[in-house]
Amino acid sequence: MADEDNLGAELKSPDYSKSSVQHDSAEFSTSSSVESLLHSLRVIKTNKDDKFDSIMNALGGFGTFQQRLVALTSFPYILLAFFTFTDIFTFTAQEPYCNTSWILAVGPNLSEEEQLNLTLPRDTNGNFMPCLMYMPVTWDLDSIIKFGLNYTQSCYNGWIYPHSKTRSIINEFDLVCEEEMASDIMKTIFLAGLMIGSILFGLIGDRIGRYPSILLSILGMIIFGFGTAFVNSFQQYLFFRFGTFQASTGYYINSVALTTEWLTNEYRAHSVILNHCLFSLGIMFLTGLAYNLPHWRLLFLLGGAPAFSFISFIWILPESPRWLMVRGKVETAKQVLCYAASVNKKTIPLRRLDKLQVPEKNIRHASILNLYNNKNLCKITLVTGYVWFTISHSYFIMGFRMKDFGLSFHISHMIPRLIEVPAQLCSIFLLKLMGRKGSLVVTVFHNIFMNLLMLLFPSGRGGSKLRWSRCLATESKPFKALIVLLGKFSQAISVAVFFIYTAELFPTVLRSTGLGLVFLAWVPGGILSVALISQNLITISSSLFCIFTICALLLCLTLPETCDWPLSDYPDDCSTRDRATNGRATVSSTASPALLDTLAHSMQSNFCSILSGSSDPTWISLFSNKNQDLVSKDMSVGEESEEVAENTILNKMMNEDPEETKDKQED
Repeated sequence: MADEDNLGAELKSPDYSKSSVQHDSAEFSTSSSVESLLHSLRVIKTNKDDKFDSIMNALGGFGTFQQRLVALTSFPYILLAFFTFTDIFTFTAQEPYCNTSWILAVGPNLSEEEQLNLTLPRDTNGNFMPCLMYMPVTWDLDSIIKFGLNYTQSCYNGWIYPHSKTRSIINEFDLVCEEEMASDIMKTIFLAGLMIGSILFGLIGDRIGRYPSILLSILGMIIFGFGTAFVNSFQQYLFFRFGTFQASTGYYINSVALTTEWLTNEYRAHSVILNHCLFSLGIMFLTGLAYNLPHWRLLFLLGGAPAFSFISFIWILPESPRWLMVRGKVETAKQVLCYAASVNKKTIPLRRLDKLQVPEKNIRHASILNLYNNKNLCKITLVTGYVWFTISHSYFIMGFRMKDFGLSFHISHMIPRLIEVPAQLCSIFLLKLMGRKGSLVVTVFHNIFMNLLMLLFPSGRGGSKLRWSRCLATESKPFKALIVLLGKFSQAISVAVFFIYTAELFPTVLRSTGLGLVFLAWVPGGILSVALISQNLITISSSLFCIFTICALLLCLTLPETCDWPLSDYPDDCSTRDRATNGRATVSSTASPALLDTLAHSMQSNFCSILSGSSDPTWISLFSNKNQDLVSKDMSVGEESEEVAENTILNKMMNEDPEETKDKQED
């Protein structure tokens, strides 16, 4: 601490003793500057002690190996979107009529229209009733035409669909009348598959690894996704779709965990954003394919066939070295890292590889219970789960709002995806500007604002309307459409930012489990919004969303920032990081807290006592300005010792002449 003593002596000398500001003002400015200095010291210490971060930098950041990894894990998202949303196009509305072919036995030359007129009753509006037919009789055709039929019964010989141009699940298995609830059952299966898949594959990913979990997910998509084309009953269809939803969810969770652990901070975000862009493109691909194919089986056959190409992942997809390390498989982790270095044509220094050692912590104690027992992990799980709940709720509300504009079925699904792709690309710039936490807060706030605007504007024909004499635009459908599209834009950004942020918040030993539990929150959000919308309570649903999202916004503020901080590997590291981001401790899982905390408290007490006693506005201004430069400057410390890092900062501050700084300010 000799440098600090020298600095104190120089500051206390008569040359720097000027009394022109009050003591309270000087102390406030000094405290802020000291905190910034301490933060810069912590960042330097953390980056130096993070073994994997230094090794990833030695690998080249985003070399050939990382590019190949991102490409391999991203392209299946097109297929993921296809398998997730196919039911929207296979359950298209139909116009069924009872099969009354019995009359053709007495009138074989009857046209289809004549057959329907003679055998089907009409409702009060003059339309044919879809679930009733006239009871068959043994009369001849002339008697039937002359006297007509009076007694009705339910359809017993199936249904016909004379106006249908495509073959869907509904007319394949006659899911009408008593079976009309089939689409609601399908929604239940979707949410159930999402729920079971989130829990199951989250636990599997942390137990056996990201690589085998991804292979199991791909196998599930091939068997259940592609195999759906060959089912013979609606019950079989539900079973195969249930398996597909589980596999799709499992792939999403473990692919995000794998790329998060292989990439450095900046490229980690780019990878997740690319995944979401390809997911949106996959829905557009599905929409175009469904529009052109006349049969639902062809849709599954042609759309699911590319899944077989992902069998090659068995030989080319790597395991996460971070997961291998925390599971005690150090030698395997080193082999994977050396292979990645050879692909990138880089060399990892042996001294860095030698630092990878079997973890002293008992990894067997890491389980899902840590998400409850660890205070910080419990907070992260509950807050991120609640935020995802509100995003799920808003997703269904926005989807319902799109139906108010009278667009065709396929166009109404295409337009939101065209909005999502540029929105997700814009999130790259937002993340650079505001970090993870700030970006999520801004997008959540924007969602609240857009939803409040939608509550004020007309809700469709017969809906409530505001009568603003000076704001006639509120009755305009294009104006309302603009608000909904802006809401979809903001929602797409929040989804991308949310998963980048959430994956970085959880430790390596529980990353897949944490993502799975958070993903689980989509289910209650979807159930609540669908239940309210089905009862035509869209205004209540939107009002609840505003309340929920305001609470989510406040809860987001309690989360730590993860930008520029290394990933946590163990539950205890999350507690350390949470304190560090608030300026109370160091971050690194392997650093010596005593060393940096001693330095931090010593410097803070010395600087505060020295500068508070001095009350020199010139030095205080110098200290503040110089400290800002230090915080913003990217210091590459590499293998430097703690003393070098400390002295670097102290020397940079002492090499400035306060008299020169004063002259510059006066000029």
